[in-house]
Amino acid sequence: MRNSLISLKTDKTISRTWVYLFLSYNDKELLVKTEGFSYLCFKNSNPLKKTEVMNEAYIVPNRKRLPYGMMNFEDIRLDNYYYVDKTHFIPLIEQSDRFFFFIRPRRFGKSLTLNLLQHYYDVRTRDKFDALFGDLYIGQHPTSERNSYLVLYLNFSGINGELHNYRKGLDAHCKICFDFFCDVYAEYLPQGIKEKLDAQNGAVNQFDYLFHECERAGQKMYLFIDEYDHFTNAILSDVESLERYTEETHKEGYLRAFFNKVKAGTYSSIKRCFITGVSPVTMDDLTSGFNIGTNYSMAPEFNEMMGFTESEVREMLEYYSTNSPFNHSIDKLIEIMKPWYDNYCFAQQCYGKTTMYNSNMVLYFVKNYIIYGKAPQNMIESNIRIDYEKLRMLIRKDKEFAHDASIIQTLVSQGYITGELKESFPAVTVANPDNFVSLLYYFGMLTISGMHKGKTKLTIPNQVVQEQLYTYLLNTYNEADLSFSSYEKSELASKLAYDGEWKAYFGYIADCLKRYASQRDKQKGEFFVHGFTLAMTAQNRFYRPISEADTQAGYADIFLCPLLEIYPDMEHSYIIELKYAKYKDPDTRVEELRREGIAQALRYADTEMVKRAVGSTKLHKIVVVYKGMDMPVCEEV
Repeated sequence: MRNSLISLKTDKTISRTWVYLFLSYNDKELLVKTEGFSYLCFKNSNPLKKTEVMNEAYIVPNRKRLPYGMMNFEDIRLDNYYYVDKTHFIPLIEQSDRFFFFIRPRRFGKSLTLNLLQHYYDVRTRDKFDALFGDLYIGQHPTSERNSYLVLYLNFSGINGELHNYRKGLDAHCKICFDFFCDVYAEYLPQGIKEKLDAQNGAVNQFDYLFHECERAGQKMYLFIDEYDHFTNAILSDVESLERYTEETHKEGYLRAFFNKVKAGTYSSIKRCFITGVSPVTMDDLTSGFNIGTNYSMAPEFNEMMGFTESEVREMLEYYSTNSPFNHSIDKLIEIMKPWYDNYCFAQQCYGKTTMYNSNMVLYFVKNYIIYGKAPQNMIESNIRIDYEKLRMLIRKDKEFAHDASIIQTLVSQGYITGELKESFPAVTVANPDNFVSLLYYFGMLTISGMHKGKTKLTIPNQVVQEQLYTYLLNTYNEADLSFSSYEKSELASKLAYDGEWKAYFGYIADCLKRYASQRDKQKGEFFVHGFTLAMTAQNRFYRPISEADTQAGYADIFLCPLLEIYPDMEHSYIIELKYAKYKDPDTRVEELRREGIAQALRYADTEMVKRAVGSTKLHKIVVVYKGMDMPVCEEV
């Protein structure tokens, strides 16, 4: 080793003292972190700052990797990935009805949960049990059913083709899965079963043959179906697709025939089923085909089965804080993540007790943090966004309501929506208000927030969903899709954050509002103005808008909370008191509202929450008064 010890320094971050030894070898710096015996290898001859470490230069032997985007339980367990132990739910699943139906939003851990269960129950993994489960809850408390099933796994997201040729895609996917099943379980099944199965015509007949042969061989099957409803987008997107979907799921439709066979199999060798998706729509339409499954999606005992609790997130952060350079305390990182990823509640009985974080988004954040030492610049990972076609579908369905009853406009304007959550409903009735609210809930765009006047109260769970919904809302204001200039918006947003140029920004919002308001929007008045302004400010990447509707505590109409963890050099933050007068109101009413707004802005600016949130930025207190769709007042207090 050339140039032995070149520097020694102590870093007293958070509550831990680290000693760093910088050694030079072959023009690379090796940073030895004495506590925890972790190692960091840097590319350059000069040590990088902790916040500048690049991914390819960051090596920490023996540190568990993050299973971001991974769905294979065996890979996670055997290849030293961090795993949040959810195996204590296995006995609860066994004690539940044998035919288990479970819905969660996308990217919430459904596929990994299914893979976990497959490895637990598969007869082929018996010899790996200790390696896979030994130090987990279920490894210490195994059930009598472990490693006792032949596992059949179907993933309908892998089915190619639209509804008009769905049979072809289903047949092809099932043939691959059935053939694989026959190959890996050959020692448990009659000789020649694969050839005889392939001679059967189509997935329905092949499945019928397969489970009867398993019964004849004295074997029991555990059937897993992942994303059973992956074609829901197509179902709801247009009338023609809905008609084709109805043909597939009703009377003699092929999809219904397949689920009829699933039901028949439960009287034979299929002893357990676990079916997941993102919506109960398809299962309702298949009800008479498969009416023995129990929907546990809103059962309180399974509220925490997918996603992460805050204690699980804290435990993860504590682990990585011992082997990675942390520039924040655990509490501070929770404070950063919570408004973006937390606040999902999937059972009325759990409200006020435990909320869930989106697990995929947490892994995305932590992965970026341990590499770069700071929050990711884009807090929303691209794969979490609801795809554009689904947004278009929701827009169409929302517009089927009378405009005054638009679910999304009401949600944004008053901060919550009420309804009766439905466990299932047919596709043709999705425009029913309670059904539409339920659909938004199942998609993860609403969360349970208690009760209001005898109905379930639902709110937007977090900032990630808020951005999606507000984008959606802006699209509802313009039939021909928005023509707002993204470049112009970006320039105005940057000048708002860094140059304090607020007049042009709010003037732009007022111009857009007036241009895109329909006659019915104008009739809604204050609700429309507030909702539109909030939706537009939510598009500003430098701020997290907090509205009075969110807090319901008499705060400012909109507080643009600066995202200083992402943009530490931004210089301006804003309180906006938004007032509305009707067209016919006299000018004295406008002046009265202006004075009222000034008083409220001053009062809100003096709260501890605002003082803490603005950090080093200059706080601007802006009063905006609309008269109809015009903005006669836009001034700084």
